[in-house]
Amino acid sequence: MSNADGRRYFGIGRVIRELTAAKTALKTVLAKRGKIDLLGLRPPAPIRNEVRERDVAAPSRDAHELDVTDALRDTNNALRDFIGAVLSAQFGRDWIERCGATPDRVQKWTERKAIEPRRFAASGIVEEPLLYYADFDDLKTLLQKNWAGPFSDALGDWKTTEVWLEELERMRDADAYRRELLPHQKQLALGIAGEIRTRLVRYRSKRETAADCFPLIESVRDSLGNLWTASDPSADLRQLDTKAVLRAGDQIAFVITACDPEDGALEYRVSRGLGGWTETSTLSYTFTEQDVAETVWIELMMRSKRPHHAKKVFDDAVTFGYRVLPPRRSH
Repeated sequence: MSNADGRRYFGIGRVIRELTAAKTALKTVLAKRGKIDLLGLRPPAPIRNEVRERDVAAPSRDAHELDVTDALRDTNNALRDFIGAVLSAQFGRDWIERCGATPDRVQKWTERKAIEPRRFAASGIVEEPLLYYADFDDLKTLLQKNWAGPFSDALGDWKTTEVWLEELERMRDADAYRRELLPHQKQLALGIAGEIRTRLVRYRSKRETAADCFPLIESVRDSLGNLWTASDPSADLRQLDTKAVLRAGDQIAFVITACDPEDGALEYRVSRGLGGWTETSTLSYTFTEQDVAETVWIELMMRSKRPHHAKKVFDDAVTFGYRVLPPRRSH
C-alpha cells in the first residue's frame, strides 16, 4: 500500500507491533545485563489489577512547628546586643553620640524609652539598653556606617546581609500585625534568622574558645527581670549578681537563648536540684532551706547533643546570684 507521493504506508497497526517488539527486545537485553531495576523498567501489570492512586501532595510541616516569632525576636535581640557591644568597645561609653546615628534618631529612641510602661518597676525589671528602642532601619544604618571590622568579620558581605535584614524586617512586620506568613516565607525567615545568629556565634566562638564548633549562650533572663547578655562588659565572667532577696520556698524561672554554630539541638539544665537535662530552654528552681545564705549561685548550663563539649560535660553556663532568707514562719 502506498500514498499519493509513492512512499509505502505500513499502517498504524504494523508500526505499533514493531515498536512493541523493539521495547520487549530492549527489556530482555537489559534484564540479562542486570540493569532493568537500575533504569526503573518494570513489566506492565495486568490492567484488571491496576489501581490508580490519587495524587496526594506530601504533607508539609505544620505552621505551629515553625516558631517564627521566637526566631525573629531572638535574632533581633542578638543583633542589637552585638551592635551595642562592638560600638561600645570601639567608641567607648559615649558610643551612641559617635556611632553615626543622627541626633533626631537618638532623640526618637530616648522618647520611646521614656514612655515605656512602668508597670514592672516594682518587680525590679532591668532597664533595657537604648538601642532596643531603635527601628530596624536604624540597625541597618549603624551596621553600614561601621561595616569595616567586627561587623564584616562576623556577617560577611554587606549586600547579602542587607538583603537578609530587609527580608527579616518585612516578615517581622507581617508577624507583628498578625498577617499569616506562607509556609515558604516561614522557612525563609527561619533560614535567614538561623544563619545570622550562627554567624554571630561563630565570630564570638572564635574569639572566646579558639574553636568553631561549640554553642554559646546569648542571653539569660530570670522571672524577676534580671538580664544577662553576651554583650555585657562583664560577659567574660559569665555571671550576674542580681542582689535580689528571696526566701526558701520561692520559685524562680529562667529563659535561656543560645545558638549552635552547627545548628544542632541543644539541652539545658539547672545545676542545683534533681532536674536533669532537657530540650526546653525555660527552666525553674525552687529554693530550699539548704540554700539559705548571703549569696547563692544558680548555674544555668547548656550543651549540644554531640559527644564533645567545650567544658567537658557542657558547652556554656551562666550563673545568677541571689540572697536567700529562711522561710516565713506562720503565726
